[in-house]
Amino acid sequence: MKIIKTDYNNKDYKALVVELDADLAIKDGEDHSFYNQFNSSEGINNVIVIYKNDIAVGCGAIKPFNRGTVEIKRMFVKPEHQGKGLGSLILKALEDWAKLLNYSACVLETGIRQPDAIALYKKNGYLIIENYGQYIGVENSICFKKNI
Repeated sequence: MKIIKTDYNNKDYKALVVELDADLAIKDGEDHSFYNQFNSSEGINNVIVIYKNDIAVGCGAIKPFNRGTVEIKRMFVKPEHQGKGLGSLILKALEDWAKLLNYSACVLETGIRQPDAIALYKKNGYLIIENYGQYIGVENSICFKKNI
């Protein structure tokens, strides 16, 4: 297993995000266009890609949210590699990177139709919070926060 730090220009990250967006289009259904407008990777300078046998199998990113907090974005593990702890490894790597950048908390949003994602975040110590920003009042969103 190898984890690299990169940015949104990484070709493996871009390929994984294409797969993520296709998966989310199915899970989000008619809400996909609403969520998709907030999921651009353009300008995200803190990206993690995880490799197994030199093949990119998962990714995640952080971007500044406010002075002490980053937002976790673009979390994805290829379906055939899910359930093996890779999501937790990516989250931990992102949290560690956020700490190095002097952030003290992470927030994130996921959809209520994504029970595996919700379970992953709860398992890793994320607590449900009131929906923030563009997700306020969005019934299909669930937001989380973790102090790191």
